[in-house]
Amino acid sequence: MKRSIKTLGHVVALAGIALLASCGGKQQQQRANAPVAYKTIKVKAEDRTIDTKYSATIRGRQDIQVMPQVSGTLQQLLVKEGQRVSRGQSMFIIDQVPYQAALNTAKANLTAAKAAEATAKLSYESTKNLADQNIVSDFDLQTAANAYAQAQAAVGQAEAAVTNAANSLSYTVVKSPSNGVVGTLPYRVGALVGPSIPTPLTTVSDNHQMYVYFSLTEAMMLQKTREAGSAEAAVKAMPPVRLQLVDGSEYEETGIVETASGVVDQGTGSVSLRAVFNNPKGLLHSGSTGNVIIPVEYKDQLIVPAAAVKQLQTVYQVFKVVQKDGQRVAEGTNIQVAPYSTGKEFIVLSGLKAGDEIIADGAGMVKEGALVQ
Repeated sequence: MKRSIKTLGHVVALAGIALLASCGGKQQQQRANAPVAYKTIKVKAEDRTIDTKYSATIRGRQDIQVMPQVSGTLQQLLVKEGQRVSRGQSMFIIDQVPYQAALNTAKANLTAAKAAEATAKLSYESTKNLADQNIVSDFDLQTAANAYAQAQAAVGQAEAAVTNAANSLSYTVVKSPSNGVVGTLPYRVGALVGPSIPTPLTTVSDNHQMYVYFSLTEAMMLQKTREAGSAEAAVKAMPPVRLQLVDGSEYEETGIVETASGVVDQGTGSVSLRAVFNNPKGLLHSGSTGNVIIPVEYKDQLIVPAAAVKQLQTVYQVFKVVQKDGQRVAEGTNIQVAPYSTGKEFIVLSGLKAGDEIIADGAGMVKEGALVQ
């Protein structure tokens, strides 16, 4: 009898536990299926201008290396680093003594050659008169003519030597090849310089306008070329660009993209472009770096916040809120986004339409089919 009562107690206890477990499971299932409060928005079309940045290097419109054309000891420095110079302005003087002596020698040789020419001319004319009177043979006349011609050639050679010596002397005064600003001066008075020196005397940078070089990927350039019809048209269609300097400030002048390279860099897979900026205050310096800022405009495009987008490698997904069986349900939808973004928003090219309601925040935590409050 006692055993029956004990068995009956066990059965009742197990039934109670099973009932409690069943109730708990139903409660957990109800909680799992309960709608979750999400922040939602309705997608609408808007205009956006997105600034895209590209690393850039700055060069003077002309960066001309100044090299001596003759060898010798540097006698004078007539300019200072950073000085603005004009085309033809004297910058350096190389020892002129040997070149002046060479010019004097060449001039003396020319004088001697002209005297020899005059003598040969007299001899030729005298011999010709004698030949006309049949006093001398034709051989004597031809010999005199040849001597005169040889003397004339010697004069020509002497004149060329004078010209070369004069040019060499003039090259001892090194002049600026263009208007611009003087770069560094690595050589000082007394240094031996010449055409074969490894480092130029200086560099003159024409910086009233500056060239700014930057690169676009081959894919970007191909897209712009297709849109415009040709590479030249793509360059002309580019908007005015801005320049961010190394300190983070933005240069006050805007620039114009002038050219694009017709060759793709195999190492980087990019195409080089060149923009030109006016430099009236001399703020830009050749050799500096910065960022070119190109505005990209999107008109009447759907905009979604970045927090609403779940990204899986190259796949972008948002969760639309749809009605199913009388309930609001999260439904994952793949979208195509523009290649440029602000970092806080994405521009949707396809996959959504205006008026669609989406979950606006925490897309990475949303599960497919979740009930939305």
